[in-house]
Amino acid sequence: MKMAGGTMESMTKSKLSEEQIRELAADAFGAGSGAAEIEELTGGYFNAAYKVVLTDGRETILKISPSDDAETMTYERDIMRTEVEALKLAREKGLAPVPEVYAYNAGRRIVANNYFFMDKVRGIPFNEIREGMSPEERAAVERQLGRYNRQINDVVGSRFGLYNDPLGRNPGTWREAFAGMIGDVLDDAVRLKAPMPIGRSEVERGIEEVLPALDEVKEPRLVHWDLWEGNVFVEDGKITALIDWERALWGDPLMEFHFRYIAEEQLRRVEGNDAFYEGYGSFCDSPNELQRKKLYDLYLDLIYFVECFSRKYTSEEHLKWAHNQIREGWQRFSGR
Repeated sequence: MKMAGGTMESMTKSKLSEEQIRELAADAFGAGSGAAEIEELTGGYFNAAYKVVLTDGRETILKISPSDDAETMTYERDIMRTEVEALKLAREKGLAPVPEVYAYNAGRRIVANNYFFMDKVRGIPFNEIREGMSPEERAAVERQLGRYNRQINDVVGSRFGLYNDPLGRNPGTWREAFAGMIGDVLDDAVRLKAPMPIGRSEVERGIEEVLPALDEVKEPRLVHWDLWEGNVFVEDGKITALIDWERALWGDPLMEFHFRYIAEEQLRRVEGNDAFYEGYGSFCDSPNELQRKKLYDLYLDLIYFVECFSRKYTSEEHLKWAHNQIREGWQRFSGR
């Protein structure tokens, strides 16, 4: 998920010793393909991750879930299973280039965490090379991303809500599903003692007024929900992989990152910024769509703020950013 920037440590990360990682590799690939090289990856904020080069030369990525006693937000419970299942679905249906999952273990025989190994994808995150690309090169990647995002969203599911709902809910409509999801975040704010800059009752009244707009959504579509540029890998001007599917859900495609206010504001300042929407095939700016997008913006702004108190970030800069994000987001939402 896109963050304010800077180096931060998250309390949800469960780091392992090299000896433990070698045990996991031997268990997953066999004693003859153990770990030859191990390198911790520090870019993520939820799971711990390591680059593990096997003795047979394969480069893999190992992701470790938080421990059971780690504070997480409600929607984050068991999201590693979501990532593994969504990656497999994307590969089976040929929706977009994604890493292959080599092994997934939820049995906790060796360590008290879920974990999985996947192949290490080629390329560099788009956010790291975007500024050095020509407008035409950037537009080509954005257009390709739009096409991939549309292919993902064209998959129809059997129910609305989180890919694997931790509370076992099975809502009949998108309005019911989303009301439960955003209600979970407000409950998390209370549980985690997050000092919201807006009163809960005021937020709930505002949400209730806009929820009827969601009745327009009739089919549960597959939504990646975290396709910001850091999760898009590029090589030789083409997308090589879309990663971090752990927040996938069944709902409204307008929840996708490129329909968010922060993404649109950034893109509209860059030449060729309409390329994503050309690839996607729609700008999605009808009056009803604009109302829905504002509701999804608020949902994300709430998460940005509340997760600071589960992950226990120590960066004052990020805490200030998250506080401003929810305050300014509420102003945009309430002035709809």
